[in-house]
Amino acid sequence: MARRVRPGRSGVALVIAMGTLTAACAPPGGDSPQPQATSAAPVSEAPTCGTAPVTMTGYFETGFPLPKELTTEFTKQHPNVTWDIREDQFAVLTQNAPRLLADNPPDLMRLPQLSELVKDNLMKNLDGYATAFGWDKWPASQLEQLRLGQGGRPRGEGSLYALGLNMSMTGVFYNKKLAEQIGMSAPPATLAEFDALLDKAKSAGITPIVQFNGGATGGLAFPLQNLMASYGPSGPINDWIFQKPGATIDTPSNLQAVQHLERWIKAGYFQKDVNAVDYATMMSRFIDGQGLFMFNGDWESGNLDKQMAGNVGFTLMPSAQEGGKLATMSAPLTFGIAAKAKNADCAAYFLNWVATDKRAREIGVEVGGSRPLGPADAYMPEVAQDTVTAGTLAAGADIAADNGAMDFIANATGAIYAKGWTPQLQKLVAGEQTPQELLKTVQADYSGQIEGN
Repeated sequence: MARRVRPGRSGVALVIAMGTLTAACAPPGGDSPQPQATSAAPVSEAPTCGTAPVTMTGYFETGFPLPKELTTEFTKQHPNVTWDIREDQFAVLTQNAPRLLADNPPDLMRLPQLSELVKDNLMKNLDGYATAFGWDKWPASQLEQLRLGQGGRPRGEGSLYALGLNMSMTGVFYNKKLAEQIGMSAPPATLAEFDALLDKAKSAGITPIVQFNGGATGGLAFPLQNLMASYGPSGPINDWIFQKPGATIDTPSNLQAVQHLERWIKAGYFQKDVNAVDYATMMSRFIDGQGLFMFNGDWESGNLDKQMAGNVGFTLMPSAQEGGKLATMSAPLTFGIAAKAKNADCAAYFLNWVATDKRAREIGVEVGGSRPLGPADAYMPEVAQDTVTAGTLAAGADIAADNGAMDFIANATGAIYAKGWTPQLQKLVAGEQTPQELLKTVQADYSGQIEGN
């Protein structure tokens, strides 16, 4: 069964993120002097890591192998550079980010939402490096989500404060053997067709959707944002995430999306213990064949190609309207350099190497499952067409054609995922929250967090 591809479309996507995103900002370190705002220092020529021994410090997200695979290859090519890497769950990493960046900054860090960190002068302005390395000549859409105005707002314009290791994208993975059991010969073309498949799976005794929603990470935000894109345009959602003046998540089309998600919950389309399932458990269950669909990102494509070779397909979430435009969460796997990083030049050189080195780009595709950042004409490795990775890369072309790339609703503020989306989605599952009040509550939390900064 092939992923639905629109005739005549080719090319590559502006493609997401993601991993499990969460946010709960702690204040910068207690008695430490506050960092001062800095503009981008001019860089006369592109820096390197030199030839003297260098130990790079990194703070990365556990459970995602791409960054460590890249640092290992980098050391092979640059033997004078070694890495001292600390890893944490993203929830912990995000909570620690402000204090760590102020008190004991790593050279390179996997970043949560950037606004508050830039406001507190904790991130290095990368404009000088962008000019020296030529990043400012890459497709502008690759860097848009990493640009921030003075004081960290608005997003989408201003100076560059981070770079991505790749561009990731979310969608719907499906188990081909289970799909055949319910007569699914092709991915659904409309939301109504998707609903019908969920009902068929339930009737056949197959869990329709394996998803995580436990602990500090509300994984139902994945299907919810896909439903938002099915019912309405992506532009207003991006405006909200980018903190544009007057933007709101509480819209009629988004209400339809939450109501649709509630219907899925009440129909039993998710596993009964979804509020107790973490990300690793979700992955284990899907790989074990315990569910038909899973909302997740292309960072798992390489893993699924190994674990379930030939038995996984990928599709974008269909529109509620026949022939409607496609949209999905799509943003860089964001890494930044601390304002007080000891080896900032080497960190910038590494980020440029990730995007331009032939072997690094191969690792980005093979391990990361998505297209690396870089020049529009940069080398792209060949991918076997019967793989999940090929499916996710091809799906990106449809998103690019429809200009349907969105950032993740969890990234609107530093705390909106942990304090807004996660508890409200867990309450929706428990029958303790209505769709109408869910959106109103999240919008109120969002407004309070923006006004408080």
